[in-house]
Amino acid sequence: MIVRFACEKDIPQMNSLLYQVERVHQQGRPDLFKEGAKKYTDDELKDMLKDKTKPIFAAVDENDVMKGYAFCVFQEHKGDNVLTDIKTLYIDDLCVDENCRGQHIGSVLYEAVKKFAKEQGCYNVTLNVWECNPSARKFYEKAGLKPYKTGMEVIL
Repeated sequence: MIVRFACEKDIPQMNSLLYQVERVHQQGRPDLFKEGAKKYTDDELKDMLKDKTKPIFAAVDENDVMKGYAFCVFQEHKGDNVLTDIKTLYIDDLCVDENCRGQHIGSVLYEAVKKFAKEQGCYNVTLNVWECNPSARKFYEKAGLKPYKTGMEVIL
């Protein structure tokens, strides 16, 4: 498994994985997620691929077929009244093809993201995980991530 930066030719494979993620979220929270939707349009993906503040990592096999991705965003809070001036790499979305799970692709991908973040001078790597996706939470906890804030809601 090789982890590289995604490029425009990867968009069809990214779309397939984006739909897989959406299905998990839509099944878990149909009140919030639209059925059959995807998080980004192709034009948005093309723009993101050009944006150095939003690196996208691709885990590919020996035939350069994408088996997973990690969409990331650099975040900084310089000059904030209460937060320290740290640089964070936020994982906006991480997905491994549902047909390839259990092969440690997610771990390889996450370790590559973490290494990149360290090389870029980041203080930490952060992400959000939906409560309706306990297997993702378990994966992240096993990878060493710990909760640092909790989002809560009441449905009216």
